[in-house]
Parts: sequence; structure tokens; C-alpha cells
Amino acid sequence: MSLRLSDFDFDLPERLIARYPARPRDSARLLLVRAAGLEDRLVSELPTVLRPGDLMVFNETKVIPAQLQGRRLRPGAGEAAVEITLHKRAGEDRWHAFAKPGRRLAPGDRVRFGKDFTAEVLAKAPDGDLLLRFDRAGPELMTALGRHGTMPLPPYIRKLRPVEATDAEDYQTVYAGPEGAVAAPTAGLHFTPALLERLAARGIERAALTLHVGAGTFLPVKAERIEEHRMHAEYGEIPPPVAEAVTRARAEGRRVVAVGTTSLRLLESAADEAGRLRPFAGETDIFITPGYRFRAVDLLMTNFHLPRSTLFMLVAAFAGLARMKQAYAHAIAREYRFFSYGDATLLERAA
Repeated sequence: MSLRLSDFDFDLPERLIARYPARPRDSARLLLVRAAGLEDRLVSELPTVLRPGDLMVFNETKVIPAQLQGRRLRPGAGEAAVEITLHKRAGEDRWHAFAKPGRRLAPGDRVRFGKDFTAEVLAKAPDGDLLLRFDRAGPELMTALGRHGTMPLPPYIRKLRPVEATDAEDYQTVYAGPEGAVAAPTAGLHFTPALLERLAARGIERAALTLHVGAGTFLPVKAERIEEHRMHAEYGEIPPPVAEAVTRARAEGRRVVAVGTTSLRLLESAADEAGRLRPFAGETDIFITPGYRFRAVDLLMTNFHLPRSTLFMLVAAFAGLARMKQAYAHAIAREYRFFSYGDATLLERAA
């Protein structure tokens, strides 16, 4: 199937970009997108929307405060302000990062954050990607990021308002565990402990994997021929018990519900042709576009995505491009809230 970037475009009024999350989290709206049609519900109604025996798979990655304001230190050149966004761990003391303005940094430069926290630029790729080595490692580095960094809200929110203290909690799922993401798995932001308890009481099973979401998720697609786009790789893990639970659910004819595109991408990366899941620990750069044959997932819960984005391409592959365009037109007409802090959809996989 030959599709172009323009096939995934739509107009969205800026007023529909959510600046803050719904309160409480599960009061967000939920658009059901099924072959039978569209239905307006609430996230809090998930226990009655789903079936007993369904297996929900969550991404339990934890977002780190990956946005840093620093000063470039270069002998003979003076200081210059730079904004650093970490996007992928490269070692205990090393991270890949983007810088703004990127032209101010070169290999050999040091960047100071506060009084006693620094990093050295080890390398710079032609696309501007930096490799930084910090002056501390492991837990000490995470502590320093907690002191000096802020939550890496998406560019489309930071364009509308500054990062606030409440974002440290709002831009994190209630079940977050392993640290390493620089963007939230946003479908999971809608869940509360009470909602998770109600789902369990309904007989809906729960499993967790980890995919450390990278800032590459926000990079625009520039190639008009979408097959020319290259995804950034992200690190993920599926423990053996989770792989067994997914494989068992599929063998028993129960539905697998991916909570978020990140969960779906990792599940599909680890599934064989028959839909059996194997344990996984490594990087994935899977790029899912219309024509992809899904192996492991039956339903997808996800937020509303940007036009011309790889995530809108993914949902179009999952539920059908025409159906998703209809769903987004419906959501815009009824003023659903869009993007990371916005409302959600529950998609039925197209036949």
C-alpha cells in the first residue's frame, strides 16, 4: 500500500489541545471506535465497556525530569544558555539528547546545570543528536535530574503554557515503576487506583511491560513517502510471565487490550507470526503503518494524536484510515480534548 504523508493530515482547532489533564483522571471522555460505529463514553466506564477475561497490558515506565536549562562552558568563548532534552539512555552516566539552540554546542563543550552538576558533549551527529557524559552516574544522576530538571511536556503544551509544579504528578501514571522515559505513555494517565480496582473486580486481568518512551515520539515526519521515515529506537522489556499471560489469553480466545501505542508497539515487536509472545529485552524501532498485519493485540486504548504523525499512522493501521478520519471528525465536532493531556479512544481492530 503506497500512502503519502498528506493522507494523514487533518485540521485541529488550537482550542482543543488540552493544556491540563481531566480531574479526576478517569473523568476524561472515551470515544469507542468499532465496526458497528462510534459511541461516546467516559474512561470511568471501562469496567462495563470491557469484558471479564480481557487482558489489559500497561506500560509501567516512569518519566524522568529530562528537560534541563544549562550554560555552555567553552574556553575562550564565554557562556551561552542552552536547553537540553534527554531522549535515550546510553549508559550509567551517558544520555543522548537534543539541544536548543543546537548550534551552540560542539564536542568538547561542557554544560553546567546549577552550581555543581555538569555534562560533557562527547559527540554530535549531523542531525544534531548529542551524546552527553554527566559528572555522576546511576542513582546519583537520577537525584541530580530530580533537583535540576523539569518534566518534559510535549512541545505543543509548552507552546501554550509553562511547565508547572503539578506536572510532576500529572505527567506520570499512578503505576509508574522503572525510570527511563522522557515522554509519558499518555493513555495510562487516565487510570486511578480506584479504577484499576474496579477493573480487577470485574474479572479484567492486568499485565505490565516497560517501554522507555523517547523524545523521538514528537519528531515530525518529513518524508512525503512515509516508508522513507526512520523511527528512533526505544528500549523495552517484556518479562517471561507477561509473555506467557498474553500467549495464554490469545490461546483461550480472550482479548488483549493494549493500553497505549507504546504497549502495542512492544507487544507487536515480540510476537511471532502466530501471535505467540516471547520474552523481550532490547530496542525496537517498529514503524506501523496501514497494511501491517497485527499479531498480538485486539483492542487499543489511546489518546488522540497529532496530524501527520507516526502515531496517527499507527491507529489508522489498527482501525482503518477511513474509520479513524471519521472518528477524529466526530471528536472535533463534539469538542473532545486532544493530545497528551486530552481524552481517549478505545479502538477495535479492523478485520
